[in-house]
Amino acid sequence: MAIPVVEPERYAELLAAKRDYLESTFASFDAPELEVFESPPGYYRQRCEFRIWHEEDDLFYAMFEVDPDNPKNKRVIRLDQYAVASERINQLMPQLRNAFLKSDELRRRLFQVEFLTTLSGEALVTLIYHRPLGDEWEQEARALETELNIMVIGRSRKQRIVLTRDHVWERLEVDGRTLHYQQVENSFTQPNAHICQKMLSWAREVTARQEINKDLVELYCGNGNFTIALAENFRRVLATEISRISVASANVNLEANGVTNAQIGRMSAEEFSLALKGEKAGRRVAEMALDDYDFSTVLVDPPRSGLDEQSCEQLSEYAQIVYISCNPATLAENLSILMKTHWIERFALFDQFPFTDHCECGVLLKRRGA
Repeated sequence: MAIPVVEPERYAELLAAKRDYLESTFASFDAPELEVFESPPGYYRQRCEFRIWHEEDDLFYAMFEVDPDNPKNKRVIRLDQYAVASERINQLMPQLRNAFLKSDELRRRLFQVEFLTTLSGEALVTLIYHRPLGDEWEQEARALETELNIMVIGRSRKQRIVLTRDHVWERLEVDGRTLHYQQVENSFTQPNAHICQKMLSWAREVTARQEINKDLVELYCGNGNFTIALAENFRRVLATEISRISVASANVNLEANGVTNAQIGRMSAEEFSLALKGEKAGRRVAEMALDDYDFSTVLVDPPRSGLDEQSCEQLSEYAQIVYISCNPATLAENLSILMKTHWIERFALFDQFPFTDHCECGVLLKRRGA
């Protein structure tokens, strides 16, 4: 993996290349004009992780660059600053390193540092060690919290010491509203909050013309990122997610935002498809009360592997599909199935990761003849 090199003067050129790539890749799908949503050209990642590299009395943040000709060969890259990461992370990087250099207790067998920050500057730092952590570590880590105005978690094998709390509160501005999200350490959140705001606004816009008596079903809902933003466009929302931590966080976020018309079910997308068909029963299915819903729209935000054929066929039964994709290749495979029953009304590029080849897409599909 190549470490992104931030070159703001080249941002427009590289974004245009992504646009050209997507337009070429999806030319055969008769997609409408691509909507392009720019990211800030630097300081856009709210979360990052770094290895800590020890050399005699020195230590520094490190990433590894893989030799494309020999994937087993990795080169250590020293990072004193990282223009991809948020300004808050860049502020903390030298401050933390100095603290480690001054404290044998904080630095000894320190293996990795993980940052989780917010647009407002809240910061949670996880320190991962190859040794047990005791009272002396906790005392020095608490002093570090106070000194740098951060929250610290210590991890080692079979240990997780949360000094203040295990989450931050992100506040996203979307269409004139402030949405509040609990984001938990070591669980998935959208890394580029600037682009996330634009994604949520786009998703609200493309689903805004729904009949008020129709419902939304959401697969892979995570911590309720889209659920919170879209709830007011529908009568009710039923969202599903397999991660226990994400489900708990999603329920906290529903309450924090005063959303009363959404329900989170802990279930995989595959299990949920079976439940909709009446092929899966049990307590969790009964609690969903599926017969009470009238779904017009499905939102899906799958992992890079995309959806299997059975899941695509399940989506084909909905009048409207909102597909958020982090992998154009699997999106194209899935669209080759979905477009047997649907056509593309909106198509968007969200530049989640500038200066990389990564493309995040949003697609709105409508059922043919509807």
